[in-house]
Amino acid sequence: MGIVVQKFGGKLISTKQKMQKIAEIIINTKKQGNNPVVVISAIGDTTDNLQSKINNITSNAIKREVDVVLSTGEQISMGLLAIMLNNWGYKAISLTGSQARNTN
Repeated sequence: MGIVVQKFGGKLISTKQKMQKIAEIIINTKKQGNNPVVVISAIGDTTDNLQSKINNITSNAIKREVDVVLSTGEQISMGLLAIMLNNWGYKAISLTGSQARNTN
C-alpha cells in the first residue's frame, strides 16, 4: 500500500488509556500494509501551560524562542508514543521536523 499520515490532537492523548487507543490505530494501519507517519500534539493543556509561562515573562517574546518552548510539548508526546509502540513490539522512532527532513 502506501504512506498514511495520521494526526492526533492533545485531548486524545491526555491519558494512558487514550494513548493506547492511538497506538492501536497506528498498529492497525501498519497491519493493513500501510506505513503510518504520525503527527501528534502536546498532551492535553500542555501548550496552554507553556504559553502561560512565556506570557509570565513577556508579552513580546521572540517567535523563534516561543516555537522552541512550545515544541517541547510535542516532543514529550511523540517520545511517549514511540516508547509505548516499541514496548508492544512495533518499531517506532520519534523525530522532530528538522530530524525528519534529514532522514530517508
